Formats: sequence, C-alpha cells, structure tokens
Amino acid sequence: MSAKVVKVISCVALGVALLGVSIAQRVPSGDGAEPEAEEAAVVVAPTRVLAADDFTNLAPAAPDIPVYDRYTLAERRAAGLPTALPEITPYREGKVAYLTFDDGPDAQNTPAVLDILQAAGIHATFYVTGRQAEAHPEVLKRIYDEGHAIGNHSYDHRYAKLYPDINGFLAEMEKTDAIIQSIIGVRPLILRAPGGIIGHFTPAYAPALRANGYVEHDWNVSSADAAPNHPVAQDFIDNIMSETEGAATAHTAIILMHSSEGHEETVKALPEIIRILQAKGYTFGVITPMTPQPW
Repeated sequence: MSAKVVKVISCVALGVALLGVSIAQRVPSGDGAEPEAEEAAVVVAPTRVLAADDFTNLAPAAPDIPVYDRYTLAERRAAGLPTALPEITPYREGKVAYLTFDDGPDAQNTPAVLDILQAAGIHATFYVTGRQAEAHPEVLKRIYDEGHAIGNHSYDHRYAKLYPDINGFLAEMEKTDAIIQSIIGVRPLILRAPGGIIGHFTPAYAPALRANGYVEHDWNVSSADAAPNHPVAQDFIDNIMSETEGAATAHTAIILMHSSEGHEETVKALPEIIRILQAKGYTFGVITPMTPQPW
C-alpha cells in the first residue's frame, strides 16, 4: 500500500516573497510507485518578512504581514549594501484598517492592548520609543512574537532633538533602531514622526528619509486619546466612528491611538472600536513600507 508524507516548509527568511513559499514533498513507497491518492498540502503563511539585502522582495502582496530588516543602517553602510528602498507600489486592495499605537511599550496598557488584539485575532502596529523599549524589553518581544508590526518613534519623543534639524532626527531614529535590534534581532523600516510631519518637517526631511530607507506614515483617523481635555473611552469610539465615514477612508484607515502610561481609556475603548470597524467592513492590517499613505 502506498504511503505519503507531506512536508511543509514555511519560508520566512531573507529573500522570501511577501506571502512566503510552502513546499509540499511527496514521498513514494519503497517500490518507487507514485501514491494512489494525494492529500492537499498544508500552507503555512509567514508571520513576518525580512528584507533582502537589496530590498527586492518588498511587494504589495498582503496587508497583515510585518516587514523588518536584519541590518541596521550602519551595518548596511559597512557592508556596502543599499540603504535606500526601491520604488514600491502601495497595497490598495480591499478595505483595510490599520490600528496604530504610539509611545509604548509600557508595563500595563500595552500588554492590555495585546490581550485584546489576541482575543480578537487581529494585528496592529506599535510605534515605540527607544527609551520605552529599553525599559520594557519583554513587552517589545511580546509585540514581535505575536505578529504585530513595530515602528520607530524616536528615542524619547523630544521635539527639540528632532525638529527642525534633519541630522538630529536621523540620529534619533538610528539610535532607536539599534535598541530595537538588540532586543528582537531586527530593525523596522517604518517610522512615525512624533507629532506628525505637518508643521515639523522641512523640505530636507523627505529626501533624507528616502536615502536612508525609512517610510513614514502619519494617520487619517485620530481617536484623539492624547487630547488635553482628558477625554474618555466613548469620545474615542465616537471619533473613530465619525472619521471612518466617507471617501477619505473608503480603502485605507490609519488610526492613531496610544498604548503608553495614562491611556487606560484607550484600552477600555478598543474592543468597541474593533467591533465598529468590523461592522463597517474593514479587515485589519499592519503598517509596512507597502502601506498606502493616509492622504
């Protein structure tokens, strides 16, 4: 009687295409005969993608798989590898909501957010600061291990070191890259400028970010959970409900929230925010270099 073993190899490694490759191998019986029946091969999707040395494996194939680089910029320069990303076509299929959380990780609210996301079976993006990553490396590891995307949000969010000097901005990002890599073994290609780019970036910033392979994403939906008037969970829910109406968010909703200390109301609001977005027909993605810009 014929016997068969299906072997599946999940190709989550350098140079693998964004959706990964799974290989099904049939093993014939001892007499060399082909199996009489064949079961469907099991396909294991990658949990993350590592950029190739030349970045050529970055393509818009799925919105929910994080992308990282195993090299820091200093390591790329030392090895003579490119630092600038090639031209990338944005991912524009379907209706995708990108939940993003700034300023963490912390010891309380970020783990609570992760618990909610895990229960819902969805992934999000965490723009972390180097200072907080140093303080809570175990939470950063959890974010990474559970398949969420990690983005660079500077070392300590101090505008005086970031604006208006592009060299200071890049130094902050490289410092934070090195901290992130020391904890999880890879560094992000994505970043978010503290406070957003409007009113902060001069014309020198965009070409410098391109030359160094960074992709910056602001947001087109704000929970307003950092407003100075101490809003509460229902305010965030109402904001996201109203700001995801209309053509501007018909395909891409990049939603700004925070998961750092003092944002307990964001944690309270999150399950209902997820429910509302699902009811509106959104699926959930993570920010990558292929994510469309919010405007």
